Amino acid sequence: MAGTKKLHLRKARIEDMASIEIIERESFPDPWNQETFLEALALYPSTCFIAEDDGRIVGFIAAGIENTGVEQYGHIMNLAVSPEHRHRGIGRMLVRQIEQACMLEGATAVSLEVRETNTIARAFYHRLGYRQVLRIAEYYANGETAAVMMKWYRI
Repeated sequence: MAGTKKLHLRKARIEDMASIEIIERESFPDPWNQETFLEALALYPSTCFIAEDDGRIVGFIAAGIENTGVEQYGHIMNLAVSPEHRHRGIGRMLVRQIEQACMLEGATAVSLEVRETNTIARAFYHRLGYRQVLRIAEYYANGETAAVMMKWYRI
């Protein structure tokens, strides 16, 4: 799937932060800082994962669990794969891992926000079964609109 037999996923740990930050800075114009990652890891340790290829961190995903009082949803907050490891199925593996972890936490669906102009990411999530449910104007620091996408579990 990812082109190597040594790729595996595991829960993220504090000592992974330096590698995660590098991938984050390579991937986004407004990257999370270390404090934000540490907060996500502290709040949601069961839904933060990294992908390792032969012992090197090549991707990560961070999700939270949101309770509306009626439903409980998983929320993918951040996902990135290092540029040289993209298009090998790693992102798909990380999303599938999060979907399973969120389901085990009692979620009935998973949501995420993605830049409306990021057609590659939107198509990626669409292939995984996510559908756009709304738009949030001026969501990102640069004023860009976010597309909110969701995937509901079939029971």
